[in-house]
Parts: sequence; C-alpha cells; structure tokens
Amino acid sequence: MELFILFSLLISLAATFSYINVRYIKLPSGISLMLMSTVAALGVILVGHFSTGFGDMVRQKLALIDFSEFLLGILLSFLLFAGSLHVQLPDLRKEAKSITVFAVFGTLISTFLVGFLVFLLLRISQQEIPLIYCLLFGALISPTDPIAVMGILKKANLSKSVETNIVGESLFNDGIGVVVFATLLQIATVGIEHFGAADIALLFVEEAIGGLLVGLIIGFLGYRFMKSIDHFQTEILISLAMVMGGYSLCHFIHVSGPLAMVVAGIMTGNRGKALAMSDVTRDYLGKFWEVTDEVLNAILFLLIGLEIIVVKFEVNFLFVGFATAMLLVVARFISLFLPAFSFGFKKELSTKTLTIMTWGGLRGGISIALALSLPPSPFKDVIVSITFIVVLFSILVQGLTIDKLIKRILPGPIRA
Repeated sequence: MELFILFSLLISLAATFSYINVRYIKLPSGISLMLMSTVAALGVILVGHFSTGFGDMVRQKLALIDFSEFLLGILLSFLLFAGSLHVQLPDLRKEAKSITVFAVFGTLISTFLVGFLVFLLLRISQQEIPLIYCLLFGALISPTDPIAVMGILKKANLSKSVETNIVGESLFNDGIGVVVFATLLQIATVGIEHFGAADIALLFVEEAIGGLLVGLIIGFLGYRFMKSIDHFQTEILISLAMVMGGYSLCHFIHVSGPLAMVVAGIMTGNRGKALAMSDVTRDYLGKFWEVTDEVLNAILFLLIGLEIIVVKFEVNFLFVGFATAMLLVVARFISLFLPAFSFGFKKELSTKTLTIMTWGGLRGGISIALALSLPPSPFKDVIVSITFIVVLFSILVQGLTIDKLIKRILPGPIRA
C-alpha cells in the first residue's frame, strides 16, 4: 500500500507539473518535468537542512523505488517499444548504413574516447580512478537516450533524413551501449586476465545478435496472432504480452532486451499495422501506446529530477562533471565524424547535420540507471555524481537549445 501511495503522489506531481507546463511554460514535456522536479528536489534538500526529519522522510519514501531496476527492468521495455512503433521501415532502410555504423562504431569510439579523457581529467583533478571504471562511465554515458531524444525532437522541424538518423541511432545505440557496459562490468568484476578477447567477442555477439533475433521472433509471433483475429482489445493485450513477456524472456536467456524491443516495435509498427490490423485496431493500439508513452515518460523525467534527493551526490565533483559534459560533446562529434568519413557517407550527412546530431544526442535516465546499477565500490559515488551532472546539462542545456541551433544552422527548406 505504501508503494501505491508513493506512485499516486508521483502521478499527481506529474499531472500538476504537466498542467503548469501546458498552461504557462510551454516547454517540451520531458524538459519541463525534469526542470520542475529538480527545483522541487533542491527545495526538499534546502528544507532538510532546517528539518532533518522531513528530509529523511522524503529520502526514505523515494528509496522504496529502485530507480535502476525500475527503469532497466520495467520502464525501458515499454518506452522503447512505444518509440519504435513510430519508426517507418522505408525511412529506416534508406538510412540503415549510417544508423548501423553510428550505433555500433560510434558507440564504441565514444566509449573509449570518453573513458580515456575522463581518466586524464580525474588524474588532473587528483581523483585516482582505475581506467576500467572510467571506461564503464564511457559506456554508460555514450549512448544517446531515445526517450529524451524523441521527446525533444517532437517539436523540432527536421528533415526526414536527419530525424531518422537521430531517432534510429538513439534506439539502437541504447541496446549496443548496454551490451558494452555489461561486457566491461564483467571485466571489472572478474579481471581482464580471466576474460580474453574471445570471451568479450562472444558475450557481445550473444547479447547483441541474440537480442535482434529474439526481437524478430517476438515481432513475427505478435504479427501472426494479430493477423488471425480482429478484436482490438485482444490485440492490445498481445502487444503488452510482446513487451512484458518478451523482455522477461530476454532477461532469462541473457540477450539484449532493449534491442529486442526496438526490433519488435518496428515490426509491429510497420508490418503489423499495415497487414495485421483493421483501421479500428490500428487507431486504438496507436492511441494506447501513445498515452502509455506519455505517462511513463512523465514518471521517468520526474524521477530523474527527484533522484537528486536520494543519491549520494558529491558537490565537489561539480567542476569535473561540467568539464566532462563539455568533453562529451566533443567526443560525440568525433564519434560521428570518424565513422561518417571512414564509411563514405560524409557527403550525405554534412558537417551541419553532424553538428545537430551531436548537440541533439541527449543523455537521460538510462545513463543514470546504469550508473546506479554499478556494484558498491569506492568509485561508484564519483561516477554517479558525474553522470547526474552530465544528464542535467544534456537535457536542460542541450534540450532547451537544440531547436534554436537547428533554426540557426539549417535553412528552412532543409528542415521542413
């Protein structure tokens, strides 16, 4: 009952903040919710200085929700599936080469580049952290968050090509990033001497390729079941079973659940909608997942801001966090430019487009969840603190200015 009351309060807060935003502020919903919840969290911390009991009570209640488990184990499956439903397969095929290269090679380049840069930055600031933990930070912070990205881009008037690249890359590099993170975490746990190159390659292939294959199977089965009936209530239940049952299966057989949900969502949103659903089902299923996406997004962004109350936030890492946020922007551009140049599609994606993809590559709840999922160590609090600062900078600064950047560097006909 206590957990139900907590979620009731979260939904009430989300509804209140959303109303204030729609009525007065008129920012993208994710940014406004995170901004207001961050202000509320800072207010709670301030009041807690004068009333220790109040601050402890709020922390105790919020601690009932394991943010990492809640996002990675529950929310992520719904949000990735819902986001993938809107991706058009013809557009995805057209940009398949660049999306694949950015998602795989771009994520790997960014992981190691960010890891080494943060390692040097921490040494300069006299904070000694083993390189493997800096690489873990690179892995958890490099993937752009599809939830944050899609929420911000809803109001951006981008060309179809640019939008498909940003959204497609963010959906797939999320899954790749989680796989890279899991691989590096295993190396950090058992030691590199017990985990050779063949083991790394095998784990990566099992997680990534396995996730894609399971996603295809889930999508195909869902398509066949929906095609054989015409009953929108049951077909919505089937889509829920695909998400919940499919994600649980991925966890059980140790393959990438995020990649599986992206593939299953794309299949359902394209082949399923076109060939397996009536107009009525298509309308109801689309609206059901749109509402689900909005509600869960609201809870997620609200929790990101409120998590500041719960985590052991180290104020002395503010400088390192902001410096890392700046380094991450540079690393993001390099991790896009090098693959684009090396694989021969730099002419198709101009420097201006890569700049938009760089600034529009937002980090969000997934990075925080991965940081919080790290096992206890002397370095966890440092990583969590820096991750929070980078995510706050990404969503509040980059998210608020991406639309202005698009209007500034791209002419109207290219945007529209």
